Amino acid sequence: MVLLPLCFMYLLYNIFVFFARVILSVLALFNKKIALFISGRKETFEKLENKISSKNKVIWIHCASLGEFEQGRPIIENLKIQYPRHKIVLTFFSPSGYEVRKNYNVVDVVCYLPLDSVSNAKKFIKLMHPDLVIFVKYEFWPNILKELKNKNIETILVSGIFRKNQIFFKPFGSWMVKSLRKISYFFVQDECSKKLLNSIYISDVSVSGDTRFDRVYSIQQQNNKLDFMMKFKQDKLLFVAGSTWDADEKIIAAHINTCELAHVKFAIAPHNISEEAIERLKKSINKKVVLYSEKNIKNISKYDVLIIDIIGILTKIYSYADIAYVGGGFETGLHNVLEPATFGLPIIIGPNFAKFNEAVELVENRGCIVVNNLYEFKKVLNTLFSDPLFREEKGRISKKYIEDNIGATPMILNYISNKIEN
Repeated sequence: MVLLPLCFMYLLYNIFVFFARVILSVLALFNKKIALFISGRKETFEKLENKISSKNKVIWIHCASLGEFEQGRPIIENLKIQYPRHKIVLTFFSPSGYEVRKNYNVVDVVCYLPLDSVSNAKKFIKLMHPDLVIFVKYEFWPNILKELKNKNIETILVSGIFRKNQIFFKPFGSWMVKSLRKISYFFVQDECSKKLLNSIYISDVSVSGDTRFDRVYSIQQQNNKLDFMMKFKQDKLLFVAGSTWDADEKIIAAHINTCELAHVKFAIAPHNISEEAIERLKKSINKKVVLYSEKNIKNISKYDVLIIDIIGILTKIYSYADIAYVGGGFETGLHNVLEPATFGLPIIIGPNFAKFNEAVELVENRGCIVVNNLYEFKKVLNTLFSDPLFREEKGRISKKYIEDNIGATPMILNYISNKIEN
């Protein structure tokens, strides 16, 4: 009696995948991001055929997007050192991850994950024939997981996080639980996730924490020097707003336009760096504004505001900051608070942060300050500008939070070494 509904749900899923492919192909004619999603996947099998031979030993790491890549990065880079003879394949589901990291030279192949049809799953796994598969945080594809299980391929999830409202823990979610159980081992971020998995009779689970802490901690050791930032900042206090959306930028611009502090400068790194969005942001600010793309001008030190109109250098820019604002908290959801925290910065965020454990914990620890409107933003920022002891205290809390949570990567690598070497 139980098998019939499971089979029926699996059939519905495969019908959905079929129609999704058709619909997306049509939408791609009108949407650039969907066009990348479709066209990029046409190259996946060819890349594997050209770069992976039947004799290669292969480790496959899958990341949904850029955020998951940053979580998986410390594992990837350590695996490359420990197993130089293995080919490493990195896949993305989202164009926002693939387009930024398609030239990542640590791995041997970067490609899109094909849509999860039965035929795609079989062909994909056959061409890659991985010895080990690592899924980062999210994404559970029933056909791919089924094929990996059929081939008896070790499959682990790292930095996983589970919540009660996910389908696995609903009465109608048993068909997805069946797919989840095809994963060999789970490394999760917190005890709550472990208990939830245990509640559906999954016991191969360890609480390792989040590998992003290891990633951001290592950022302190890299070369973060940016000559143009030194020239821009001079001896002033620097406020850096990272991954900002429209709602964030309206508040930030409103404050900048009324700020009369001569010893303060501002740098803004928007989430959307389209020409129209950058121009709109620039026009909303009535102080002297310079773009990153204009950074080579001789008198950059005379500008009050720097707008970063490229992707990829925000972490280095945080190293020059005295105060950080992390965007998304007034719109779709908060971006990465760990990057500014690792540099010991006080952090300001908007109110939409409840789904992000690290933000919740930083707020509870008082290293991160939540603002709900322009008035609160102005009040907090003016206090941080004027009170160095308050600023330093918040920064120390942020830095300690990072240091207290490193260690997930060695734990996961130890498990992997036992599997590969045995």
